Amino acid sequence: MSPRRARRRDDSRPLGFPTGTDKVEEWPDGDWKVRMLTGASSTKTYRCPGCDQEILGGRPHLVAWPDWPGGDEERRHWHPTCWRKRLDRGPGRSRY
Repeated sequence: MSPRRARRRDDSRPLGFPTGTDKVEEWPDGDWKVRMLTGASSTKTYRCPGCDQEILGGRPHLVAWPDWPGGDEERRHWHPTCWRKRLDRGPGRSRY
């Protein structure tokens, strides 16, 4: 098999989601600004509020915050899967 065929596709980024730009997503819990970050742009370690696991520096992830005045102070770093599934959690789920 040629090296070209053996390469793995990078599926870590959702399709149609431009990196480094904010987009507003409408959810049942309100409108949220969301920004996808590449691994190269993130150097710190964060804790995902969805799964309570660390997001290591250099790993692609997203930042989300409420789309209302003052919502910037509630920015949180999420694993993309945790963000998409956050409303599926039962009682005691995180507010974010």
